[in-house]
Amino acid sequence: MNKIKRILNSEGIKYIIFGVLTTLVNILTYLVLSKIGILYVMSNSVAFILSIIFAFITNKIYVFNSKTLEIRNLIREGITFLCSRLATFVIDTALMILLIGILSINDFIAKCMVNIVVIIVNYILSKFIVFKDIK
Repeated sequence: MNKIKRILNSEGIKYIIFGVLTTLVNILTYLVLSKIGILYVMSNSVAFILSIIFAFITNKIYVFNSKTLEIRNLIREGITFLCSRLATFVIDTALMILLIGILSINDFIAKCMVNIVVIIVNYILSKFIVFKDIK
């Protein structure tokens, strides 16, 4: 039982759980907006903004257990998180344009494929840059 509890409390599992929830926020927002007629680039942008807010809160508190309360460090985390997510947003948008606009892949399938790449890159950036131990 302790082994199961330890696995469920591991950083990787929590990241996967909150990554799935963040992805759901992203995809569902995208689907709703695209179904009401908003172009895919704008739908993708709004979906990104909502999911980044959700991801910052859950990653900070639940995944990486950042206890940072000092304003300077909170600002550093916030800015580095935003910058890292902006970098993956560029990757996200470029891949969406490639897959949908150039390769004519279904937009929902493209969105799901792109999210796999984005999740992996986001974990690496969050783990080693954003929520690294502050000395």
